[in-house]
Amino acid sequence: MEKVGMKMLDLSFFSGKRIFITGHTGFKGSWLSFILVQLGAKVTGFSLDFPTNPSLFSLINLSRDVKSIRGDIRDFNLLSKSIDEAEPEIVIHMAAQPIVRLGYKDPVGTYSTNVMGTVNICESIRKSKSIKSFLNVTTDKVYKNSGQLISYKEDAELDGYDPYSNSKSCSELVTHSYKLSFLDERLSVSTARSGNVIGGGDFSIDRIIPDCIRAVKNGEEIEVRNPDSIRPYQHVLEPLYAYLLIAEKQFKEKKYASYYNVGPDYSDCVTTRELVDLFVKHWGDNAKWVERKDFGPHEDSFLSLDCSKIKKNLLWKPQWNISISMEKTVQWYKAWLSGEDLRSIMKKQVNDFLENAK
Repeated sequence: MEKVGMKMLDLSFFSGKRIFITGHTGFKGSWLSFILVQLGAKVTGFSLDFPTNPSLFSLINLSRDVKSIRGDIRDFNLLSKSIDEAEPEIVIHMAAQPIVRLGYKDPVGTYSTNVMGTVNICESIRKSKSIKSFLNVTTDKVYKNSGQLISYKEDAELDGYDPYSNSKSCSELVTHSYKLSFLDERLSVSTARSGNVIGGGDFSIDRIIPDCIRAVKNGEEIEVRNPDSIRPYQHVLEPLYAYLLIAEKQFKEKKYASYYNVGPDYSDCVTTRELVDLFVKHWGDNAKWVERKDFGPHEDSFLSLDCSKIKKNLLWKPQWNISISMEKTVQWYKAWLSGEDLRSIMKKQVNDFLENAK
């Protein structure tokens, strides 16, 4: 396989940087906060209470490392006040209602959080004078899914099918409008559309790896709804590295501000069946799964991203294939069940990832 050079993060860049993260208590937000703390950043987080129980944020006691503000992204006054007081240089917006099925159950809450939440963060940024780099994290599901076996590029039509996906399409449009109307002259604005992530510390509902963990923990069979669905699975550190790379590069040079897909290579876009088989292989201990369709609401059966743009512009590329990603994921959860030091496990995985990126 051809070796492609990777534009490395300037790790020293983040030391002392004031960074504001919305949704910092979530799965990805906790990993991102942990990484930035390791790099010496001054992190302020804005989020509702812990989204799951247990939660990664509380398990590794991140409250001792970051300034946490409990607030709803829909509360413009509190959000704006919090940004004014933090005076961040970089803002990464991750707060969202992120579950497809919950979007069907609560479409109003999903739209108000994902659309008006984006309006509120953009308007707060418009009022701020300290911010130089803004990244809105959305999803690979923002595209109008044709059902064909194609990988979507950034210029494909934005028209997510379900309320969650569609609300994230709207979030992209809101960001684009604010960028053109208000923000482009004085700061860099990007969005990142990442694929499905796996990794230690995810306890969400209706996600395949947390479902696997709950089953094996209770000595039960893993129930799989749609084993033949294909998704761009990647380890959580893959998109987080890309987010930091975007935030850093566009802070230094505005030419890097854009709209980026962030996903695995096509060979790692696997079926849920293949993903669960990998989990069973790495977990061992008589883990097994069974297909159990529940005939729930519509979910696309195939999704893949064309990530050639971020590979060309930022020289980014995936580091861990799906097998290594699953190995690291299982390692974390086994450490959790054994009562090991999770911060040490995470620090080692982050260091291994960064070393691999070299």
